[in-house]
Amino acid sequence: MTGKNQTPEAAGMVADAVKGNWVDRFAPAATRPYLRLARADRPIGTWLLLLPCWWGLLLAMLHDGRAHWHDLWIFAGCGIGAWLMRGAGCTWNDITDRDIDGSVARTASRPIPSGQVSVTGALVWLVAQALVAFCILLTFNAAAIALGILALVPVAIYPFAKRFTWWPQVFLGLAFNWGALLAWTAHAGQLEWPAVLLYLAGISWTLFYDTIYAHQDKEDDALIGVKSTARLFGDRTPRWLAMFLVLTVALQSLAVIVAAIGGSSPALLVALLGPWAMGWHMQWQLRKLDLNDNERLLGLFRSNRDAGLLPLPFFAIALLL
Repeated sequence: MTGKNQTPEAAGMVADAVKGNWVDRFAPAATRPYLRLARADRPIGTWLLLLPCWWGLLLAMLHDGRAHWHDLWIFAGCGIGAWLMRGAGCTWNDITDRDIDGSVARTASRPIPSGQVSVTGALVWLVAQALVAFCILLTFNAAAIALGILALVPVAIYPFAKRFTWWPQVFLGLAFNWGALLAWTAHAGQLEWPAVLLYLAGISWTLFYDTIYAHQDKEDDALIGVKSTARLFGDRTPRWLAMFLVLTVALQSLAVIVAAIGGSSPALLVALLGPWAMGWHMQWQLRKLDLNDNERLLGLFRSNRDAGLLPLPFFAIALLL
């Protein structure tokens, strides 16, 4: 419903969406609730799902020293697939969390609890996104297709995790970093240890950024009994985040070493600068952290797009050495 002081473009917009985003400004009115359900107005989640894919692809190329034209499609296909599967995953999350979301100030404006989209409409939208993503998956090799299908398991479980564990961010990490395994396999034809190490690094990174994100809702979560690492860690959060930072850098560095050890020393050294650059950005986030400032928490969470982008130019340069 449009309020007295709302413009037609702003009607129905989600509280934590990027202000002035393209959905609220340009998308046809009938499509906006579904695009908001897919988080098209909040692109950070697509980046966080996509970046491990690109890490895995570049390190796989560095590992075997091969680059072919199909890698360009893997690169692009991961981008399209990340947008679609992030949308499908968020749609599933909002279907399962519709009652919880209606009780939390930041999420009450989402399309299902606010009445913009019915549960049936959301289910149809979920299936449509997943089917298009599956068509893209079918262009990869058989091992990657199998991994892509298996990825549905953590995606399906994640929305329920906060009901039975204080560590739902682990389940988010399992789902959001699967692309490191898939993209490596799409290039190499088989899953190898560097991809597994990269996957574990991504899970640690997810624990870092999503704990920051979860601190926005800790009061509401406590009232309704939803669990999170933000509530578990409380005032000890900075120490835990520092541990996740170290673990992320260490695991990603180990993935680089195992992937590039058979190549040239300059390539290995340049590639190792990637994890350290990412760690520097995470350290910057720790210095800026204020657990009681929700606007800053959201800004730091969003800045992890830049943190995850930092390794990519170093991995790409290493391919040329």
